[in-house]
This record gives sequence, structure tokens and C-alpha cells, in this order.
Amino acid sequence: MSNQSDLKTIGFTPFLYNSDQAYFNVRSGIHIIDALSQSSDLLSLAKSFAEDAAFNRDTDRHAWAAHYLTLMGKALIDDVIQALMPRPARTKTESEAEMPESL
Repeated sequence: MSNQSDLKTIGFTPFLYNSDQAYFNVRSGIHIIDALSQSSDLLSLAKSFAEDAAFNRDTDRHAWAAHYLTLMGKALIDDVIQALMPRPARTKTESEAEMPESL
């Protein structure tokens, strides 16, 4: 297994959808430590906006800000989890197994 400090996001996780199409995906190649740090910052801001939304009933802008920041933070964490999960070794498909090795 690779050193965890060398692991990077895989760029798999989408977030913020329109119907069934994602507007954004986490970018691949970000060190997982940096991704987790950024996620912590996003979720901290979301927490602050959620608290503001609970006390300020005149507008919902704080709640929407918290919602979007939470989506981004969660996507980063989900992508880090994908990078940390061991992936099964790829085996040849039936058609690849029948091909000669010289190709």
C-alpha cells in the first residue's frame, strides 16, 4: 500500500446536481491531507452559517450558504474515502485472456 501522505483524490465524487447531471466534481490529484483540511474549513463555515440561519429568520441566505458549503465539504471527504479504500486488483476479462500476450 502507498504511503498515505502520497495519496491523492481520485476525482470521482460529483456534487450539486441539475436533474441527474452533476455541475461539479472533485478534482483529482489533490493530496488527501489538503482535501481534508479544505473540507474542515468548508464545514466550519457551514456550521457558522447554519447557526446564523437558526437565529436570523428574515432571510434564508445563510441556510443556502451552509447547504452549498456542506455539499462541497462532503464531496471532498467522500473522494478522500475512495482514495483510501483498497481497490481490487484488475483481472483480465474473458476476451483479454484469450488474446496472445504479444499484443
